[in-house]
Amino acid sequence: MTASRTIRVAGAQMGPVQRADSRARTLDRLIALLENAAAQGAQLVVFPELALTTFFPRWPMEEAELLAYFERAMPNPQVQPLFDRARALGVGFYLGYAELAEDGRRFNSAITTGPDGAILGRYRKVHLPGSREIRPGQRYQQLEKRYFAYGDLGFPAFRGPREWGSPVLGMLICNDRRWPEAWRCYGLQGVELMLMGYNSAAYDPNGGESESAELRTFHSTLAVQANAYMNATWAVSVAKAGVEDGAGLIGGSVVVDPDGRVVAQARTLEDEVIVADVDLDACRQGKEKMFDFAAHRRPQHYRRIVEQVGAVPPP
Repeated sequence: MTASRTIRVAGAQMGPVQRADSRARTLDRLIALLENAAAQGAQLVVFPELALTTFFPRWPMEEAELLAYFERAMPNPQVQPLFDRARALGVGFYLGYAELAEDGRRFNSAITTGPDGAILGRYRKVHLPGSREIRPGQRYQQLEKRYFAYGDLGFPAFRGPREWGSPVLGMLICNDRRWPEAWRCYGLQGVELMLMGYNSAAYDPNGGESESAELRTFHSTLAVQANAYMNATWAVSVAKAGVEDGAGLIGGSVVVDPDGRVVAQARTLEDEVIVADVDLDACRQGKEKMFDFAAHRRPQHYRRIVEQVGAVPPP
């Protein structure tokens, strides 16, 4: 008899984390979401990007204030209760946070743990949106390029434990989910379950009125559906949502199957758990037929990739 390769996953969407909220209060919310998911049978819980803090890149800050938002180790004493509770429940989790590396560099990072609390994988966000310089006249900034270094770990797939069916896992963070190159790097490694958290503005963070919250939510979901389908993988994409310190964040947390179908979706902008049973063998249809890369992919015919902007002259 073939062993089951089905894992129950949960997306733990969070409502806003305000600038004035204490770490203890935020951690209590994370643990409550974890317990809610575990009570529904979840074996793996996905939290959002920068789950421990408000989305601080929206403000200019001096260095001393900025560093207070960063974790110098993971786990650390302030977040150890989350690790302890997850291990007691036998539940793994994905957690996004701001990382201060030993060499002083700062990253927008995530980890995934197994049911025993051990860290299975680490990831640092590659596609940093926004600007390095403060943009005059804007109420809110998008300063990820100012506060974070570009991720230097690449896109390393990794194996989950046998209890989960030994899935091939991948991680992305927020804006990474919009870039097909990131997904394809994982797809070429046979990814079966992509985990990602985001904090996406409900307005155009670069200025202007051309993008509504509805359009930005549509694009968020579209990116996950299209890339899950084109890489024959399950995907769990989880928001921090609602009005955070006066700035709106979209919700729309989803679980998407390898055919690109939404199988679970958040309905609110608050703390909310969505759950789905992930049949990892459902990836085989795409991986062995339409998106059998070894059989059908032909990079030798793609010609060169033009790296520089403006390399093709106007007509």
